[in-house]
Amino acid sequence: MHNERVSQDAIDAAIQSYYRDAFDEGARLTTRSMQGRLEFERTQEIVRASTPAPARVLDVGGATGVHSASLAAVGYDVVLVEPVESQVQVAQEIGTFDALVGDARDLPFEADSFDAVLIAGPLYHLAGRNDRLQALREAVRVCRTGGFVHAAAIPRFLAFAVAALNRDVLEQAAGEWISLLREGVPPKTVRFPAGHFHTPEELEEEMTSAGLRAVTVVGLEGPAALGLETASDLTESDYDAATHLARTFATSTMLRNFSCHLLGTGQVG
Repeated sequence: MHNERVSQDAIDAAIQSYYRDAFDEGARLTTRSMQGRLEFERTQEIVRASTPAPARVLDVGGATGVHSASLAAVGYDVVLVEPVESQVQVAQEIGTFDALVGDARDLPFEADSFDAVLIAGPLYHLAGRNDRLQALREAVRVCRTGGFVHAAAIPRFLAFAVAALNRDVLEQAAGEWISLLREGVPPKTVRFPAGHFHTPEELEEEMTSAGLRAVTVVGLEGPAALGLETASDLTESDYDAATHLARTFATSTMLRNFSCHLLGTGQVG
């Protein structure tokens, strides 16, 4: 039943075309759905709480700069690194932070250059553990002792739960969905260039193996995540309730699996 992984070179190529031609990452975090808005606001909340401004922050895989712009607006010195040139060009037009083309696995900075590092996308685009550890170790290298690294991941159990709601999808490629549960291998039917889906425990282990200490993993959007993504005619009261649930159950061992994203936070040194 093993689902053979797509090569990392193929994923890297697909990332370029997907985010250049097919998908608006900026809209995903702002206007596309309340889920993206909650993901954005909860990420900002966690980063700012652990590393108050003024501080120097590296936004790795920062796309068009939604997180970078928000942090810069409240006093952070921000640098964005992103592999898709067209997204970097959009980020550069904002003008409140530096933005450059680069790869999470080979960051072009000296050691101890930042007070915090946010890796909000790269890990779920990297199929192999060695590549994910390399990205995390690079984040640790460029972050000062005592600083924080925040790394996002997609929980594999949520992806399986979505498939389970559609019996036809689940039965068409049952072996692929079992591989997802067992190994985190994304099924071929996933619509974006995914490399790996995590369990919370796996994300914690990878961050610890990369040299971070006191790692915590939370569910970002909480148990109402799917509702925020798919429902229409939601109100601000609905959003406030979902936010309350996300904060309340952020560390719940079971419920964090049903957020659309996990966020691990660990300290350097």
